[in-house]
Amino acid sequence: LTIQIIYFNLETVQVTWNASHYPRSNLSFHYKFNPDEAYDQCTVYILQEGHTSGCLLDAEQQDDILYFSIRNGTHPVFTASRWIFYYLKPRSPKQVSFSWHQDAVTVTCSDLSYRGLLYEVQYRSPFDTEWQSRQANSCNVTIEDLDAEKCYAFRARVKAMEDAYGPDTYPSDWSEVTCWQRGETRDSCPEPRTPPKPKLSKFMLVSSLAILLMVSLLLLSLRKLWRVKKFLMPSVPDPKSTFPGLFEIHQGNFQEWITDTQNVAHLHKIAGAEPEGGPEESLVVQLAKTEAESPRTLDPQTEDKQASGGSLRLPHQPPLQGGDVVTLGGFTFVMNDSSYVAL
Repeated sequence: LTIQIIYFNLETVQVTWNASHYPRSNLSFHYKFNPDEAYDQCTVYILQEGHTSGCLLDAEQQDDILYFSIRNGTHPVFTASRWIFYYLKPRSPKQVSFSWHQDAVTVTCSDLSYRGLLYEVQYRSPFDTEWQSRQANSCNVTIEDLDAEKCYAFRARVKAMEDAYGPDTYPSDWSEVTCWQRGETRDSCPEPRTPPKPKLSKFMLVSSLAILLMVSLLLLSLRKLWRVKKFLMPSVPDPKSTFPGLFEIHQGNFQEWITDTQNVAHLHKIAGAEPEGGPEESLVVQLAKTEAESPRTLDPQTEDKQASGGSLRLPHQPPLQGGDVVTLGGFTFVMNDSSYVAL
């Protein structure tokens, strides 16, 4: 069994037990204060759901050991002995009075008849989240640094000192809460007003939706504008990929680049080798000054005819004045300083 003992104000002992293991039984309580005497049976039982669950004993100003036995019929189910004053619970303070002087108040009440007690007074205002506490060895407690304009709630209780009664004692119940303001009693202290929480108005909701719509339309317009710009002004390709070496080697000088890349040497036939396909054509580009000898271009068939004694010649055109001469496939071009190629 689980046993609980409470000694109310050194007057009455209450012993209760948990009878869940005996749900259909009425357990009896037997006790004595003198170990040499016989057990007496409890006369005042505490009932719970129609069955006994405790006993009340008169034990005024007793500091003796309580011997008791809990029985199921004649069979003892729990037997023990306890110092009852270890389970003291003082009564609540009575005749509590308040004496105000400026920013302090003195709380008094009637002292109990036995010693080893602490009198505790707690107070708080509507602006405090927790109770503030003051205590003394007698029921004469002074609380200072109070704001006379504020409303305060007070309550008091009595506790047994641990060094006098041990750690298993119980504090008394709280006295009735009393409210005071400016030295006068109040029915209650009003709660502080809290600012109302702002509500989301319809105007704010409509404004937020309008701003969101405008931002969406702006992003869509920028995307459309980018597409139109790309269509009307296509991107110019980088000439570096089309003309390799023009900028890396010749620093953008197109005449030097075309001279270096288009001056292809004549492909001579390998002696004694037969071509796999048709007759090959070669291209010779030669630069010459107007004063130099006129160049000419021959293909492999022409060379074969000349080798066999033929006298076929390509028409020759005298060079033009004022530039370099370029012969390409029997045609003569003049390259001057103001243009790349002139026909």
